[in-house]
Amino acid sequence: MIALLLLPIALPFLVAPVTRRALDRLAPRTALWLLTLCTVVTAGCSLAALGAFVLTGLLQLSVFAALGELVHPLRTASDAFVVPAATLSVGALAVSLWTVARAVLRQTRAFRAARTEADRGPAAGDLCVVDSPDPDAYALPGRPHRIVVTTAMLRSLDAAEREALFAHERAHNAGGHHYFLAAAELAAHCHPALRPVRHQIRLAAERVADEAAASAVGDRRLTARAIARAALAGQSAARSARPGFAAGATTGPVPLRVKALLAGPPGAHRAAAAAAALLLAWAGLSCGAAATGMIDFHHQVEVAQGEEAP
Repeated sequence: MIALLLLPIALPFLVAPVTRRALDRLAPRTALWLLTLCTVVTAGCSLAALGAFVLTGLLQLSVFAALGELVHPLRTASDAFVVPAATLSVGALAVSLWTVARAVLRQTRAFRAARTEADRGPAAGDLCVVDSPDPDAYALPGRPHRIVVTTAMLRSLDAAEREALFAHERAHNAGGHHYFLAAAELAAHCHPALRPVRHQIRLAAERVADEAAASAVGDRRLTARAIARAALAGQSAARSARPGFAAGATTGPVPLRVKALLAGPPGAHRAAAAAAALLLAWAGLSCGAAATGMIDFHHQVEVAQGEEAP
């Protein structure tokens, strides 16, 4: 049981190289779905494993053993391992809960502030213009969805580039990319090794919106130029107060995105199936190990309660 529960905690440390290779080989939309799914599953499995370690440690105490109606000692590894593992798990879960709560509170405040600012500005359909000297543009979810762009950003682009930028932001709202970004952010707070993966998920979301914008305007070079010029204009802007799950065309590694747009539409990569299989196997292994470890833990508890034979 102990070895199985250690696996979901250790596997996330191997995830960053896997996600980078998968993003290079998979179509952007497929990469976005697979990366997010595997990251969320892995984060959940690591939390479940930590919780099992905490319960194992608690059941070593007479008070909790009595509450659990244990009539026999719980069969586990040596106390020299169980007690420190349980203590570390309590600390890890507490830190995760604290950072998640802080992130949710911070992002909620940023979202409310962004919606209030967007509602004050003039709107034309889903487009909302904010008077600001800082060039910025982003997709703001909610009811209704908004595309927020500052006056400084509008002045930085010509008419055709603006249309490409708007198409990019509309693709974010249409694809519900804020859900993917929010899930990646929460998973990053659940396990420190998953923090680099949220950048890969954000890049995948931007790549999806780039391809959608290029298809909408019918010009990949125009889309690449609009994104590059918007990013250059945004370099001098003050730090944006928008929520982290509000995707924007100027985020992520813009040179890589521009290069991908100029290279032509993404084709079928011969290693795409292998990359997808590797991601699914990684998530399946984590999930299987956590589930098997939890089942074994449940069996040991029932044995200690005298309900099952060893």
